[in-house]
Amino acid sequence: MEALREAKAYLTVYVHPSNAGDVPRAVARQLSTLLFSYEEHFDGVLLAHETTVADYKKAKIEDKTQVEGPKRLRAKILNGLVPYFGVKVQANLLLFSPQPDMILEGKVELLGKESIHAIVLGVFSVAIMSDDIHEKFKFKRKGDGGRFVSRSDREHVIKRGTMIRFSVKSVDTEMNCHINGSLIPPHTGSMRWLSVHDVEYASEISRNLRRKTDIGVKIEQSEQEHRILKNEDSMVKPGRPHKSRKRSIEDR
Repeated sequence: MEALREAKAYLTVYVHPSNAGDVPRAVARQLSTLLFSYEEHFDGVLLAHETTVADYKKAKIEDKTQVEGPKRLRAKILNGLVPYFGVKVQANLLLFSPQPDMILEGKVELLGKESIHAIVLGVFSVAIMSDDIHEKFKFKRKGDGGRFVSRSDREHVIKRGTMIRFSVKSVDTEMNCHINGSLIPPHTGSMRWLSVHDVEYASEISRNLRRKTDIGVKIEQSEQEHRILKNEDSMVKPGRPHKSRKRSIEDR
């Protein structure tokens, strides 16, 4: 899927001294609060992350690069200041960053004569309005809510539960990457039908099958981590002050 990309980022994550005993876990927790929401820092939605905390320094000795032991740091809390300390982090990120004219895939959740509504990666909503549905498709009302059937091939059907391939028309980042899609460009429609009748798409499937499996595992792990984090937060006492996640992480 075009909208999925991997990126490397160098960040400064601010950690409270109470979490100094396990800094890597504290850093991972901070980043996990950003999962599945659009972040301007990353120009996309964070789906998964792997982090390395910069505990070591490199020094050149006799033209050789050696890794020395962990730095020994001394610090004190200054009166009147929030006692967070910055941790330099190298992060490998998996991002969802849809752009106009990209080709994406989603599952149809609801459809009617005027629109098709789908979901991408089980998280992001897609709306395809009637003006963006190819004229070759004709809507037929059925007992199961209706379906779009191709005038040229009755086997090309789009109904609830169908996996579709569509083009991105626009993206609303303020609504967490809500997508407006289109079924007018070529190589769009029911993925099942395209896999048999569209040679270009069939060859693309074989190229991307392994990558999709790896990405699916990463996203599933992130969803589990996100659920655990939300459950832990729901057990925190009401009197605990709220920390803004927007101010806890910044670019290095």
